[in-house]
Amino acid sequence: MVYTKLQDLNGLDHETMKKQFFKGLKSLGKRNRVLLLPPDITRLHGMGGTLAVWAVEYFSDAVKAILPAVGTHVPMTEEEMDIMYPGVDHELFVAHDWRNDIVTLGTVPASFIEEVSEGRLSYSWKAQVNKLLVSGGFDLILSLGQVVPHEVIGMANHTKNIYVGTGGVEGINKSHYLGAVYGMERIMGRADSPVRAVLDYAHTQFAQDLPIVFALTVVGRDDKGNMTPKGLFMGDDRACFDQACELSLKANFTMVDHTMKKVVVYLDPGEYRSTWLGNKSVYRTRMAIADGGELIVLAPGVHTFGEDKEIDRLIRKYGYRGTDMVLNAVAHNDDLKENLSAAAHLIHGSSDGRFSIRYCTKDLSQDEVESVGYLFGDLQHMQERYMAEGIKDGWNTTEDGEEYYFVSNPAVGLWAHADRFNS
Repeated sequence: MVYTKLQDLNGLDHETMKKQFFKGLKSLGKRNRVLLLPPDITRLHGMGGTLAVWAVEYFSDAVKAILPAVGTHVPMTEEEMDIMYPGVDHELFVAHDWRNDIVTLGTVPASFIEEVSEGRLSYSWKAQVNKLLVSGGFDLILSLGQVVPHEVIGMANHTKNIYVGTGGVEGINKSHYLGAVYGMERIMGRADSPVRAVLDYAHTQFAQDLPIVFALTVVGRDDKGNMTPKGLFMGDDRACFDQACELSLKANFTMVDHTMKKVVVYLDPGEYRSTWLGNKSVYRTRMAIADGGELIVLAPGVHTFGEDKEIDRLIRKYGYRGTDMVLNAVAHNDDLKENLSAAAHLIHGSSDGRFSIRYCTKDLSQDEVESVGYLFGDLQHMQERYMAEGIKDGWNTTEDGEEYYFVSNPAVGLWAHADRFNS
């Protein structure tokens, strides 16, 4: 059921959001042992951290643990905790170890994977979650986060926060690969997808005894380009997610009137430290970029490829060289076959030769960037050229007349041209 909802495309102030959130929490009744599942620093602008702070204020000592749903990302630092959850006791936080700290709730049969993948894949899928969800004795597991277009599952959050954000190696690997093989351009911006179907199957079949409630935000830019909350949806089933998706497509989806020859994406150094994260610049804009176009990624904080050493090694070994190469490499190399989320990421991070991708960073060398299949650009020069005073999200023109489309944060949107989105 849906416990509460609030929406306004023109934007909501935080005090109004907080009152509505507390109203939703009150409708849940008294809870004595609460586990919070908020996002990590890579979802800084989605208000999930703010909801976690408010939940601690509301439930007080009943909040026994906070498990950031980091998925494959590195654990949060204390500095990141202070930024994301100001004033919250660090002792409450538990780091998720996706390789070790997991239990399996049940297994989705291979026949279901075959059906949703249209015969492309045939393997069973384990519904894995952090063991704390099962063994902690909680009477409320509050999953917090933003609904926004996503490259793996279509629209982020809801069951994804559980089975990927607190998931394990096999569950994450196989779900990501399923989305990549099915085709991300058939998935992005859609509430229903093969991956969503698998996670929802797992949730309805295997998680009936877990007291999970979702609190979902929709955040978008206002007329001045500032990040602004536009919706809050709370519930314990799919309905709250569907309502959030409907609003998110209005707030976060941009259909451009003509394909883009040049796109420039800026990656905030406080949010993007790896190409694993920064390739949202590729995923979210690819359906708007013209054949033969160029994507320039301004990445001052990117200093590595993967979020852990093994993923980083695999990216360096195989590179972003297209779908056919990755499928062949998975078929013939055990290290990639055993890390299918890395394989999926390599597919996502390539344009399959349709447009060029130029990474501009100061902490990865030209040799490193080019070794994985990207072009290299001088960060300072590119920032001076494409981030001049007065720049705005959307179409811009340089002093010498070059037109380009600027995106200040790829995580908060999806851009497409009708020819590619509807194909």
